[in-house]
Amino acid sequence: MLTIQQVLNRIKGNTAEFLPENIVSSLCRDLKLCFRKRRLTPLVTTHLFLRQILEGNKPIADLRQIAKQSFAESSYCDARTRLPLDFFLRLERAVVGHCSADLNKDRDALWLGRHRVFFLDGSSFSMPDTDELRAEFGYPSGQAKGCGFPTAHLLVQFEASTGYLVHALASPRNTHDMAHAAFTHRDLKAGDVVGGDRAFCSYAHLTTLQKRELFGLFRAHQKTIISFRPRRPHAAPGTKNKAGLPRSRWVKRLGKDDQIVEYFKPKECPKWLTREAYEALPASLLVRELRVRVKVPGCRVQVVTLVTTLLDRKRYPKEVLARLYECRWGVEVNLRHLKTTMQMDVLRCETRQGVLKELAMFVVAYNLVRRVMREAARRQRVQPNRISFVDALRWLRESKPGEDLPRLKVNPHRPGRVEPRVKKRRPKKFKLMNKPRKVLRAALLHQSAAAPEDAP
Repeated sequence: MLTIQQVLNRIKGNTAEFLPENIVSSLCRDLKLCFRKRRLTPLVTTHLFLRQILEGNKPIADLRQIAKQSFAESSYCDARTRLPLDFFLRLERAVVGHCSADLNKDRDALWLGRHRVFFLDGSSFSMPDTDELRAEFGYPSGQAKGCGFPTAHLLVQFEASTGYLVHALASPRNTHDMAHAAFTHRDLKAGDVVGGDRAFCSYAHLTTLQKRELFGLFRAHQKTIISFRPRRPHAAPGTKNKAGLPRSRWVKRLGKDDQIVEYFKPKECPKWLTREAYEALPASLLVRELRVRVKVPGCRVQVVTLVTTLLDRKRYPKEVLARLYECRWGVEVNLRHLKTTMQMDVLRCETRQGVLKELAMFVVAYNLVRRVMREAARRQRVQPNRISFVDALRWLRESKPGEDLPRLKVNPHRPGRVEPRVKKRRPKKFKLMNKPRKVLRAALLHQSAAAPEDAP
């Protein structure tokens, strides 16, 4: 019989360096978790769960072979169930806090040497088709019951320079990106910059950021009328706009396609904000609108209009803001690593609590890989995003205890690279499920029964 430490050494590899045992032990003490002496202790269960995620969220049967341990699948599931959701959420926060603790000291990680930058984006993931998950998260629109899988809306917040995943919030399928965006502001400090696409560009969001002394940089919403003509007329607040005039009041011209305007508070309160909080917002807000032309061959968007609360033209030139917003594409790359490389696109747990635990462990595993990339970048003197995510994941997954970090693969710098977003490999030509499986199975049986018997 192997000792607990021998079991851990087989499971952990070098993850013990990035996820020390004292973190798990202290969380158990803080939550006052008491367990009888058993093989699958909280420490062993946590590292088994982490190993399962690092291996691409393998089935439990495969996990037993990978960890070279003999345990029943039900026993492993019970061990994960015994650990409360709060344990995994605290573990996620502890790892995120430890990963980002040194960002303030690293001036290379700060934009213009003074600002931390965080990007928001929305995505989704699916899960098994169970009654509990179907009721909690819902189906995509147009999908019949029993013919697909529940899908959750996912709101993510990434740190720009290192790619750390600071927040990952799951909610029902039809939740708007802004519904939980304010929750991601709680860990930010004055002077931080929050960026995102047009879904996050609203008056309420911009004023909420300003109240916390945060800055915003977003792509202008597609319904916002923007004109860069100096001293142009505008539709006054409370009046019906019949001429298609901008709702904002022109204030100052900063340069070509660069101006300061005054936004006014709309009458309608957004669904993600309480009426009391909305009434406390100021009646107007000064913002900066700027338009940049994209001259990259093959780029789908030719003109981008941005809205920001960074008003100082000398400190924040137009070209610098455009390059910062261009970095937002890194969020799409990070989501690809998370959902495709690490296989988070489809989760395995069949309960709401299990799905949230699984999501928290994906955040832990992803950030540990990012820590490896950051350490390798420091040693190899390159930017963290140049280190191969797959190579860092492979080393963290397969390295032996105490093995030193080798030189990891550095991806070539390829500015202006153009790749079409298409699939070359054709899928199988099966029909899509449009009726529940039991109905289709009964139809097949009825068809077989109605077929004429073969003549003797």
